[in-house]
Formats: sequence, structure tokens, C-alpha cells
Amino acid sequence: MKTIWTTLSLLLIALTAVTVQAAGEDHAGHGAAPPPQPATATGHEGHGQPPAPPPPAATGHEGHEIQAPPPPVADQGPRKIVYYRNPMGLADTSPTPKKDSMGMDYIPVYADELAPPGSGAVRIGLDKVQKLGVKTAPATRRAITRPIRAVGTVQVDERRLRVVSQKYEGWIERLHADVTGQSVRRGQPLMEVYSPDLVLAQEEYLAASRAEEQLRNADPETRRLAGSLAESALIRLRNWDIAEALIDGLRSRGSASRTLTVAAPVSGVILEKQAVQGMRFSPGEMLYRIADLATVWVLADVFEQDMGLVREGQNAEVTLNALPGQVFRGKVAFVYPTLTAETRTVKVRIELPNPAGVLRPALYATVLLEAALGGGQVLTVPDSAVLDSGARQTVLVERGAGLYEPRPVKTGGKGGGHVEILEGLAEGEKVVVRANFLIDAEANLKAALGHFSH
Repeated sequence: MKTIWTTLSLLLIALTAVTVQAAGEDHAGHGAAPPPQPATATGHEGHGQPPAPPPPAATGHEGHEIQAPPPPVADQGPRKIVYYRNPMGLADTSPTPKKDSMGMDYIPVYADELAPPGSGAVRIGLDKVQKLGVKTAPATRRAITRPIRAVGTVQVDERRLRVVSQKYEGWIERLHADVTGQSVRRGQPLMEVYSPDLVLAQEEYLAASRAEEQLRNADPETRRLAGSLAESALIRLRNWDIAEALIDGLRSRGSASRTLTVAAPVSGVILEKQAVQGMRFSPGEMLYRIADLATVWVLADVFEQDMGLVREGQNAEVTLNALPGQVFRGKVAFVYPTLTAETRTVKVRIELPNPAGVLRPALYATVLLEAALGGGQVLTVPDSAVLDSGARQTVLVERGAGLYEPRPVKTGGKGGGHVEILEGLAEGEKVVVRANFLIDAEANLKAALGHFSH
């Protein structure tokens, strides 16, 4: 660096010598006497009688050491220099021009660049504002939303899940629905079963019905007892979930049926089939598991730090890798009250209509929730305006042309490129959103220099 300054100084001396020589020739052409000795342009005045005051271009060359001219002071016009600061940003000032140990000139600090005393603000020259690319934006009120992303899986709607089992013991004589994954309709035959208990119950009902018919002309007490026996046999059949259509057929036929047809209780898909033709089944044993997939659930795992923003009724968008380009929209129906310790997540249930049946259970899904922050319109600034040191948040408020005030603020939620301001700002105040780090560094530097200058 010192070599560069020395080269620049030699170039300035050469240019000064050429200027002085040209001026001397001009005076000689008009009859003016030449200078007594050429030492004026060579910088060796220290060996002779001091001449008349040299022109301004030749100052700073006294003695044998070659130095660069100090920063111009007289050419600043009405601007007043308060002090000179270290060019490398060190806390060192000087009331007069000087150089640092590397030969670099100290930088002048002008009065119009200083903020009013005690204001805590920093003033930046308009030319420097343009060079830094400073940009401001007003504090405005808006609704802040923050996207919450989670992963999940498609699950069966538990309210549309049915298990087919019988309340009596029997044997499967024939299977009509014999494939897992088969779609069935409500009332469609699933299987035909034989049960001795069921045949006996039918015979009891038929016998009680015939006795009631034969005792129609008997005394009232006898008719009442016969009617009670028939009603008890009918209730027993109904308690075994025998359909009314089968009971009507029993009455019309007048004879018991050896086998009974078991129908599907709901429309859906057979998810699991334990029934095998010829097997014996016990009361309560699961034979089929059928799910109605017209509506499905998506169970998403939301991280605990986002749980405070999730509410029932929020809109949700679901995408699946299996169906690229398709977006399914639903609402948050339920937030589970427990947290999974291994993953630190809470399950959130989203209900989606599935009329085409393309949402199959166990498919992976990506869920996007839009969470509103602050409960409506809140005061916000662009997030680039906040200088966050971890323990303190600060914004630079524009108080005039080139005048900026560092102001601590209290921030709230963030989202959509904006941050909520809880304290420290008023609506409409302009804050710096670009080059604020440079202005902050300038403010810290000037504060340090002002402290050391005193």
C-alpha cells in the first residue's frame, strides 16, 4: 500500500512540475521575470533562501521526503470538517489531516453528516445514501399468515369402518364375497351360513305363531300367553340381527330355512377377509372388515413448535406423490391431544372427500396449512428491516433526508416476508429495509469515534 501511495505522489509531483513550467513560460512571453531559481518546482526549498509563498499545488513537498498531498480542505465549499477519522475504522480521530501507518489518508467527517446531539440518530450524506442503495418502506397493518408443512398418510375414516361378525355359532356354507379388496354394496350377499341355534329359533317362532292362531277363540289369558311366546321367539331372531325381510319370508313360507344369507351392512371395500368356505365361526368372531372410502382421513404429523398455530377448521391443501399435479382441499377436523415422544409431533386429522376412490389408505401425503398470526390485522414491517442480535431487535427509522434513528422494537410472529411489531413503531413510520446493516455499522462507528474524540 505504501508503494502505491509513493507512485501516486510521484505522478502528482510530475504533474505539478509541468504545470509550473507552463505557467513560467507564459509569464516569460509577457515580459515577466522568471523565478530566481528552479527550486520552487523541485521541492528542495530547504537548501536556500525561502522564496515567496509557493502556489497551492506545490505545498506539502517541503523537505526531502516525498508525501502524498493531504485531503483537500479549502475546496469543500460551505461544508465544515469536524474531524478526520481512521480510514480502517479504528477508534482514532484527528483534528487535522494525517496518515495512518500504511500511508492512507484519514477521512474527513463533515458537520452535515452528524446527527443532532443527543438524538441517537445517524446522518448519512445523500450521495452516500445513493451509493449504499438505501431503501425504505412504511410500517403497515396486514394479516400475517405462515405456512406450516407436515407429512402424513391417508387413513380410513374410522366412523365408516364396519366389522362383519355373527351373534350365533355356525358354519359357512357358501361365500359370495371371497376376495380381499372387492367392492360391495349395502345389502349385497356376503355368505350363506348354517346354524342349528338359528334353525331352532325359527322353529320356535313358527310353533308359537301357530299356537297363537289356534288359540284365537280361547280365553284372554291363554291368548296372551300364546302371543308372549311368539313375541319372545321373534325378539330372539331380531337380537341376532336377522333382517326383517328374512322374518317376513319365514312367516310367508311357514317353514324354517336351513341356511341364512348374511348381507353387507355398508357399501365399501373389503379390507380384510377371515371368512373361508366351510369354516366354523363363533359368536363375535370377525369375518369381514369393510370400509366406506367415500370420505377418508389424512393424519399429518405437525412438529410441536408449530402446534400453537394449528386450529380446528383451518383450510388444508394435500398433495400426494402418487397423484402428481393434483391438490386436494379439506379442513382440519381434529387436533389430537397427545404428542408422540419419539418424533415430537402431534397428529392432526384432515377430512377429504374421495368420490373417485383415488385416495387409497396408507398413501403418503404432504400437507400445507396456512396459519394466521396475531388474530387479524397487525402492524408489520418487512423482515429485512429488523436487525436481530438475538437478545435485541432494532429497526432504523427514517426521520428525514439522510437521517436515521436506531430504535429497539418488540417483534411477534413472522410470515410471508413480514414480521409483526408489538412495540416501538407507529403505523406509517418508514424503516430501512435495504442497506440497514451498513447504516448500522456506520452508526456504531460514529458512536465509537465520538466517544474517543472526547
